[in-house]
Amino acid sequence: MTSPATAAARAAAVILAPDLGPGLPAEVEAALHARDAVRQRPGQYDTAVIAGLAISAASLIVTVAQLAWSILTERRPNTPEPSRDQIARQVCITLREQDVTMPHGAEHITGIVIIEVIRIAADDHR
Repeated sequence: MTSPATAAARAAAVILAPDLGPGLPAEVEAALHARDAVRQRPGQYDTAVIAGLAISAASLIVTVAQLAWSILTERRPNTPEPSRDQIARQVCITLREQDVTMPHGAEHITGIVIIEVIRIAADDHR
């Protein structure tokens, strides 16, 4: 079974491929595989790994999907439907705290990934 964060990362890669290159979905698959290779559960993120990345668009997509899903599920008991802006703000704060160097266009990428995470979360609750 595919995790919601994985599904969101894949969907965002397809949406962003026209802007970032046709190889983006394959790069996201490679980033997902790399994440799984270190036995990291979907929905979790390793801040040491994130901080050590020369973060690419694919890595950013996977990282943001994991962070956004974690934030969404942590807030859900208190805030049933956190807004895209609330999630984006928390993702940015977390990445900034880890001194992650963001690639050009990171804000656009982050926004698309968060939209997909929220969409998938809504689909899961139906």
